[in-house]
Amino acid sequence: MKLTVLMDNNTYIDQYYLGEPAVSYYIEDGDARILLDCGYSDAFIKNASAMDIDLSRLTHIVFSHGHDDHTRGLQFLRDAVELSDVEIIAHPDCFFPREEDGLGFGAPYLAEEVADFAKLHLSKEPVWLTERLVYLGQIPDAFGFEKRHPIGKRGIEEGWTDDYCYDDTALAYQTDEGLFIITGCSHSGICNIIHQAKHICGEDRIAGVLGGFHLFDVDDRLMQTIDYLQSCNIRDFYPCHCVSLKAKAKMMEKLDVCEVGVGLQIEM
Repeated sequence: MKLTVLMDNNTYIDQYYLGEPAVSYYIEDGDARILLDCGYSDAFIKNASAMDIDLSRLTHIVFSHGHDDHTRGLQFLRDAVELSDVEIIAHPDCFFPREEDGLGFGAPYLAEEVADFAKLHLSKEPVWLTERLVYLGQIPDAFGFEKRHPIGKRGIEEGWTDDYCYDDTALAYQTDEGLFIITGCSHSGICNIIHQAKHICGEDRIAGVLGGFHLFDVDDRLMQTIDYLQSCNIRDFYPCHCVSLKAKAKMMEKLDVCEVGVGLQIEM
């Protein structure tokens, strides 16, 4: 498996790619060519071109959840490449409208619109993309310190309701040294996500974790999260996107934190 960061908040010094507060990862595993999230703009497409990555060869697009910094780039990708044979995998709640304080921040298309131009697969259950790579489906709540809180409102047939982001999910890849977890924002809680990955894969070892953890404050939740992550003996730890500098600094006291930026490549 080879993973390339096409979009993140950060870029590396002297590597002239585009960055934005968004996420897109390109994953190759055997014959599978997978995007996890599509960023906010067309910048991830420009980065892919600069890296000689041919997005017309995609087999799958997976959405970690339906916020626009992970889904909005789909409208630009649709204009750039043919997606009719691409399987798009997401939670059934992913494409509902979302707003906060009157501002929309949901995906650019409704589910029925996506189904018109791609092979849409909506699932709350795990989906194996390859023999080693799995979409985790809806994440159960396992840890009390990762209690969900509403993030804006979600549009449903009856009107608007508090959005607890139950569509938030992640990927897990089975390596010979344990699981490598790939997240978008971890609104479900990074510890809950790891717990679900262990359950689905029947594997307790965690080789690595990459992604956003939606952690900003140095508080009790962060400290309990760090304690759990430390107990997992994670070798490769890549917090990015929605993790504050203060949170990363605290993590570095007990965890071997690696820098993340557009262009990072991880092979295993």
